[in-house]
Amino acid sequence: MVLDRLRRGSAGRDPKKIPDGLWVKCPSCTKTVFKRLVEERQDTCPECNHHFTMLAHARIQLLIDDGTWSEWDPDLTSGDPLGFVDSKPYTERIAQSMAKTGLKDAVITGTGSLAGLALGLGVMDFSFNGGSMGSVVGEKLTRMIERSTAARMPVVIVSTSGGARMQEGALSLMQMAKTSAALARHAVARLPYISVLTNPTMAGVMASYASLGDVIIAEPKALIGFTGPRVIKETIKQELPDGFQTSEFLHQHGQLDLIVARQDMKAELGRILRYLTPAAPIH
Repeated sequence: MVLDRLRRGSAGRDPKKIPDGLWVKCPSCTKTVFKRLVEERQDTCPECNHHFTMLAHARIQLLIDDGTWSEWDPDLTSGDPLGFVDSKPYTERIAQSMAKTGLKDAVITGTGSLAGLALGLGVMDFSFNGGSMGSVVGEKLTRMIERSTAARMPVVIVSTSGGARMQEGALSLMQMAKTSAALARHAVARLPYISVLTNPTMAGVMASYASLGDVIIAEPKALIGFTGPRVIKETIKQELPDGFQTSEFLHQHGQLDLIVARQDMKAELGRILRYLTPAAPIH
């Protein structure tokens, strides 16, 4: 009803007089929807519930109880160990991503409470260099996991990434083993880890910490896999099944435990954490 009134109110107006940024076109249902309604629904389409990309700070605000968030290692930044240059120097690419996003790298880590339960949280941000995993992402996640283990807290990581950061070469690939080792120690301590996959979660991230959760949850219709469907199709010379590499396809084939809409994510995480950690510390 609200959307209908907004559309009727805009009918007959000169498009040139309508301020930019009030409307957004949904890439799923292709309808033009009022941006404020999208934001009120946690960046989802009011017509079809398409999940738009969500920035890391907004995700933290969605999941963490008010007044409980404390960020860890906010000033870690990437070096340039290889002196890498493609279309531009790596240092310039990082500086541009910092200026564009206001972030120091592609993940934010810290601690807070979710539904009253203390936890360690890492949230990736695709807007920073495609959410690619370099040394800083691996180091921040590893430190977060290790601090959570020491404090006997569960860990939640929300992933969105195109994979390892090629500009750091083998150093970025080492982060796969480093984060996985930290999660193995967390598991030995009998502490839970929940992995939340969002669109897209690919390559080295999916091949490491994103797939190691005791419980693996995905948002609807997220692209999840190691490499893109076009490359796979060209490699195996076969047509791929409908919905290949979507959350729904992976859930059907046993690679995911749950598909949870963004609006329900905090409540579902709280339910699972209370079940897995009945004696979890409470903030």
